[in-house]
Amino acid sequence: MARTRNGTPDEETALLSKAKQTREPKPVTPLPKLQIGILLLLQLAEPITSLCIYPFINQLVSELDITGGDEKKVGYYAGMIESVFFLTEAMFVLQWSRVSDYIGRKPVLLTGMAGLCISMVFFGLSKTFWQLVASRCIVGALNGNIGVVKSMMGELTDSTNMAQGFALMPVVWSAGATVGPFIGGQLAKPATRWPNTFTSRFWKQFPYFLPCAVSASFSVFTFIISAIFLQEALEEPTQLRRLLIRPVLLSVANYGALALLDIAYRAVQPLFLSTPVALGGLGVSPATIGAVLGAFGLLNGVFQAAFFARIVRRWGPKRVFMAGMAMFVPLFALFPVLNALARGAGGVVDRTVWAVVFVQLMLSVVMDMAYGCIIMFVTSSAPNKRSLGGTNGIAQLVAALLRAVGPASATSLFALSLERNWLGGNGCYVILIGVACVLWTVALPLPYETWTYED
Repeated sequence: MARTRNGTPDEETALLSKAKQTREPKPVTPLPKLQIGILLLLQLAEPITSLCIYPFINQLVSELDITGGDEKKVGYYAGMIESVFFLTEAMFVLQWSRVSDYIGRKPVLLTGMAGLCISMVFFGLSKTFWQLVASRCIVGALNGNIGVVKSMMGELTDSTNMAQGFALMPVVWSAGATVGPFIGGQLAKPATRWPNTFTSRFWKQFPYFLPCAVSASFSVFTFIISAIFLQEALEEPTQLRRLLIRPVLLSVANYGALALLDIAYRAVQPLFLSTPVALGGLGVSPATIGAVLGAFGLLNGVFQAAFFARIVRRWGPKRVFMAGMAMFVPLFALFPVLNALARGAGGVVDRTVWAVVFVQLMLSVVMDMAYGCIIMFVTSSAPNKRSLGGTNGIAQLVAALLRAVGPASATSLFALSLERNWLGGNGCYVILIGVACVLWTVALPLPYETWTYED
């Protein structure tokens, strides 16, 4: 740890010193494979359970007659259901991170897994809007896992292998982003898709229970593995007020900016895909939406695993992060282009439209590299390893608050643009592009390299 002039420990110095030390490079410490493997398994459960509802959520809202038959209002209610998880998470995530500093990471992580399982079962059995909301509140309140996982990753790595360890996290998230939408899109309405197999009245009464149950089963499996094999890696905590230093605040601000833009894009994408062509979307089925979202996860996972570390080594985390943030401009701009192409083809989603969808997916893969970079910035900005829980808790609190605003705001803008015909129904995208341009500038003060801690 860095020290002040009188020799006492300076906890307000970032883990990574701003000045590079002129010394021989340390040998790379091998990663503890079993423990990191369990952490990644815990992380994998999050996107599987959270993203499996995206392919069918808009259709579910329509079928429950929440909108009174007005298709233009689907975005309001779907966005509220998606946002309420992040709102309740924001209320509890910092507390869970701080609790993990005192009682250990393992009990908190197991509680989060139990919350995921209960929430998904409840969601699949929900028949009213408020039941859907309650199920998302459950997981938001009980699950502070993502911040705790990042804290443990920081505790299990050092300055020689931190980049290697954190580079795995976007890959795992991408794998979950592939599996989750695939489960939701392919297993929804099993009585309709496989009438000879799913003959019970239950599957007709609860047509979306199967994908929810499958994702919940994965949480049960992860709970059992973690309960048996996960080990603690905990040191004494640092006071929360000591974390409010420039490296932490700057890193967290950029993490929040990325989270806001990303969740807005993720909320608008399935809504756009499910909305009829005449109303500004592409009008494809939940199964197709699941395939599109799953394709992103597959492409992203392969790309991140093959190229992320090399790209960061070549260009540095700040440049890669800013390039990823810049991708939101074309990502939002392509939505009206896709609809215009579909209208020009007589309302048919033809090969040209799918080619542009593929381009949009590839741009989102480039954008997703920003997550690996900013996670490294946030974790390494902590004053010391004892403050990892609090630092990641603050980051997740900010991200959750902005993610609570993002889906409802973005989908409401989408619905308002259609209802009031803003810029031909495209006003939503103009506003989101403007926000993306402003938030890109937040990254300008970041250092070109992450803060390097001294062992």
